Amino acid sequence: MRLASRALCGAAGAAWRESFPLGGRDVARWFPGHMAKGLKKMQSSLKLVDCIIEVHDARIPLSGRNPLFQETLGLKPHMLVLNKMDLADLKEQQKIIQHLEGEGLKNVVFTNCVRDENIEQIIPMVRGLVESSYRYHRGENLEYCAMVIGIPNVGKSSLINALRRQHLRKGKATRVGGEPGITRAVMSRIQVCERPLMFLLDTPGVLAPRIESVEMGLKLALCGTVLDHLVGEETLADYLLYTLNRHQLFGYMQHYGLAAACDDIAGVLKQVAVRLGKTQKVKVLTGTGETWRPRPRAGLGEPACGRAATGGEDIAGTCGFSGNGGAAEEAAQGGPASLWVHPVSHPSEAS
Repeated sequence: MRLASRALCGAAGAAWRESFPLGGRDVARWFPGHMAKGLKKMQSSLKLVDCIIEVHDARIPLSGRNPLFQETLGLKPHMLVLNKMDLADLKEQQKIIQHLEGEGLKNVVFTNCVRDENIEQIIPMVRGLVESSYRYHRGENLEYCAMVIGIPNVGKSSLINALRRQHLRKGKATRVGGEPGITRAVMSRIQVCERPLMFLLDTPGVLAPRIESVEMGLKLALCGTVLDHLVGEETLADYLLYTLNRHQLFGYMQHYGLAAACDDIAGVLKQVAVRLGKTQKVKVLTGTGETWRPRPRAGLGEPACGRAATGGEDIAGTCGFSGNGGAAEEAAQGGPASLWVHPVSHPSEAS
């Protein structure tokens, strides 16, 4: 314990990279056909809804939202749900809310759909928005209908299921998953409350056709809203390490049993692979004959080691590494094999 404390103190006083080199990198476009169709379907369904519920990741509250939503769906009352608050550092929550209010977002709520935190605020807020809107001409119709929108994998379907659990005591109505692209079409109305009678429309996650910067792409990928390979798994892991060290978030040391924090991603991944036992012996020809050397098993990735974020600076502090399957190569050409590192991709593999 004393050694760990010393290591943390040393890490806190170390000099880390002040910037992350982004030169020469680019972010691939990811706007599949179902996104374009989904956006058109959302526009055509606007006349059926009273309110827009935009869901976004609380770890990146100030960036990554799709500007197309405001342009195409901005005619309806609008609220912003910052989900996954349990994975974010909310010390700067009030500053985040003030910043968003300065952008015209007056109705913001932080939620955790896994534990149903703050879910009870959604229905009253939607009802208040609709009833205070000058477009509230409903006549005899007493039901409410809202459309749930957002970029991929921020918890739109999870929010609908959480509302059903709390208000109807019913199970899942929409499929959820830990990767983007689970919901691929605008679904029919889903009831989430009896009093007042309220329905929600689940929609596919829609990214902007072009991610505005490589750094935003890195943040989105760390939060699971963009597929890793579109940014580059090695680049993503390095950006994560840079972010953690820069903000003195050294939890990965204790999680993986590392002796010290490190700013070299190759060194960190090597230690992690050895620590998790994700290596295999391969036959190598040397000057003195055949020998067996350890190397990481191909096709493995790495689980997240707990998540944190500094919401004030809008970074994704997801403490996990991503691997690209078979990128390991010999470090020394013509010499003995080195210990290549490739992390595990499934949480179950790390147990």
